[in-house]
Amino acid sequence: MKSLTEWGGASLIELAERFGTPLYVFDEAELRRRCRRLVESVKKYDADVYYAGKAFLPLAMAQLVSSEGMGLDVVSLGELALALSAGISAGRIELHGNAKTEELLSRALRLGVGRIVVDSADELELLGRLAKNEKTPPKILLRVSPGIAAGAHHAIQTATDDCKFGFSPAQLVHAVKRAADLPVVLAGLHVHLGSQIDRLEPFFEGVQTMVDLLASLKNACGFEADEMDLGGGFAVRSPEGPLDAGDFIEKICLRAKSASSAAGLRLPRLSFEPGRWVSSPACVTVYRVQSVKETTSGRIYAALDGGMTDNPRPCLYGAPYSPVLVSSADERKEGTVTLAGCCCESGDVLVSDAVMPELRRGDLVALPDTGAYTYSMFMTYNGAFRPAVVFVSSGTARLVVRRWNEGDLLKDQLGLEGRQ
Repeated sequence: MKSLTEWGGASLIELAERFGTPLYVFDEAELRRRCRRLVESVKKYDADVYYAGKAFLPLAMAQLVSSEGMGLDVVSLGELALALSAGISAGRIELHGNAKTEELLSRALRLGVGRIVVDSADELELLGRLAKNEKTPPKILLRVSPGIAAGAHHAIQTATDDCKFGFSPAQLVHAVKRAADLPVVLAGLHVHLGSQIDRLEPFFEGVQTMVDLLASLKNACGFEADEMDLGGGFAVRSPEGPLDAGDFIEKICLRAKSASSAAGLRLPRLSFEPGRWVSSPACVTVYRVQSVKETTSGRIYAALDGGMTDNPRPCLYGAPYSPVLVSSADERKEGTVTLAGCCCESGDVLVSDAVMPELRRGDLVALPDTGAYTYSMFMTYNGAFRPAVVFVSSGTARLVVRRWNEGDLLKDQLGLEGRQ
């Protein structure tokens, strides 16, 4: 795709003029289609699906996933507040995080969130102490890091022997026995292998490993899980083309059923936590070219009005994108260009050596597949203003997050005099 003029039936040129750039533009129908596919995929197995809020969670997105029948996975007081503001009942919220504070756990207990995924022995002890005064003990899952390397980059592999998340298999028996002595209800186990996994084999390995762990726990201490959360991490596409996470989930459920039966276990209630697969392909981010220059070495740079502040993924782990010109490219010759961000960092590059129509100052450039870990990872480096977010439905655009201005950046600043 060399050029792009519309998204969700709306003109990207008109949206850029109306809302400014950088601009996150989401096709609402595509968001809803993906949510419905996931919800449909779990019905046969009576499983649950939670949207992983960390991928993209303005208020509008929390409302949308809830309206489509999904629960919500949150990891902080802020995400919890967004979930509640969206009208999501506490029972449909699953709380994650490897460093939950006492404040966060206390709030979750008061609200009665549906599940708390416990990440460490220290957290288990803290939760047990806080839960002593609760009328209803919280339901918990123990997160396991079983030593499986899966994911497109080491920074997004979350179940290896050396990662920061979860209990090791060797720690599980003690954790299960300890949970039995605390005012909590241990419902089962949780695992999340990583992100951007485009093959079924790692998920099948994860299922078998978890079932083996459940069998060993039953033999060691009589614990039989009622629930098993298999996380998310589904890639948007594979080398063969677009990936259907719903198809993956159905096959994973079938594998979990057969593995449990072979181990002499009843099948726990399964749950999944996709995020990127829902939001990423539904979005394009639109930028305006501010300058085009050629270096002594012959590299052509096109400097954009955004960059690592609104999309740090290329800097963090080399995330690739395929930029397109927002207009007709018929009369332009193609060339190789590097899309540079506007920050004071040489490493602020969104795309290196992209082959696309020749760019000029004032052109609009769109980066498709930017609906996950962009808005949610925004930072104020160089005093950047957070971009606006627009949902488009049948050609009609709605502003769901307004663009920041100077007031937003200054509102928390108390100056040298401070406050006592």
